[in-house]
Amino acid sequence: MKDLLQKEINNRPEKMISYAEYMNLVLYHPERGYYMKDKEKLGKKGDFITTSNFSDIYGRLIAKWYMRKVQETAGLEPAVCEIGAGNGRFARAFIEEWNQQSNQPLKYYIVEESPYHRKLQEKILSFDQHVRQIESLEKLTCFNGLIFSNELFDALPVHVIEKDNGILQEIMVTVEEDELYEIPVPLTNERILAFIQNSGLILKEKQRIEIPLAMVEMISRIANSLGTGIVLTVDYGYTNEEWMHPLRRRGSLRGYYKHQQVNNCLQFPGEIDLTSHVHFDAFISEGEKRGLHFVEKLRQDEFFLKIGILEELQQHADPDPFSPASKRNRAIKSLLMPGGISNYFHVILQQKNLPSAFNRVGGSD
Repeated sequence: MKDLLQKEINNRPEKMISYAEYMNLVLYHPERGYYMKDKEKLGKKGDFITTSNFSDIYGRLIAKWYMRKVQETAGLEPAVCEIGAGNGRFARAFIEEWNQQSNQPLKYYIVEESPYHRKLQEKILSFDQHVRQIESLEKLTCFNGLIFSNELFDALPVHVIEKDNGILQEIMVTVEEDELYEIPVPLTNERILAFIQNSGLILKEKQRIEIPLAMVEMISRIANSLGTGIVLTVDYGYTNEEWMHPLRRRGSLRGYYKHQQVNNCLQFPGEIDLTSHVHFDAFISEGEKRGLHFVEKLRQDEFFLKIGILEELQQHADPDPFSPASKRNRAIKSLLMPGGISNYFHVILQQKNLPSAFNRVGGSD
């Protein structure tokens, strides 16, 4: 990967690339990108864990919630599009629960760019005319249903900006003696400048922040694909007020390798996961501009409680800690415990072209 980066940088007249270009190469290059390679990424043997793959209870709970929404809401169809399905565990749990609980046939589409993840999904899912992998959102036209993603937006490329001596600089990536380095240049990208102005962000001296132009593009793609329905997004991020906290003065871009944080994102290119926090306020406002109307934002544990996770706890006297019921209850408690994994994630619900009565997570009346 480093030789590919060197070639890309040296081919540029300015001998540098943006952080967004760097991330796009090291994460999404067709052969050498981190997400594209045949390498285990999720779980204990990987580099990170996602809540949608934490337990089958996640997928089953969302399936029951969406089933109720379809029954309650005119114009909402039994169809799901999951963007970035990883190993397919969430999809399998959702489909199994739906088929057990509903007589309505379900259509389930998975948008997956990674060849490695497509192969993992093929091992645990039965693909047919109702359950399909598709290459891109553009394959969906006037989709009516639920568009779901979990930790999609935190993995998109971002530009890195820093304020120095009162001037906004873009942090670029260059190479010298076979080593990658950061180099600041005056910010001239009009799209970045417009994002900062529209968001109302005012950086303090020496403050660094990520600007997610790819997030805006993804929101546009989702809005263009959705005719009528719901967008359910699960991710971690900050509001504008939270971005201004002194703890966030160096931004949020980080790497992860074997569940350990890597602060230098130029180390081990193509071998580590890179992630940054989502701009929640901009996410919501950009959606509104495109017809994705904001319904509710909840911390993930609050969302689980509102949609009935406590009803999933099984009462039993089985002393075996490895029984299915014991494992299920432990998973539920782990998703709800203070300071647990759910405290770091938020759920954002948006809707398009649904009745005005559809105004909250827990119900539509």
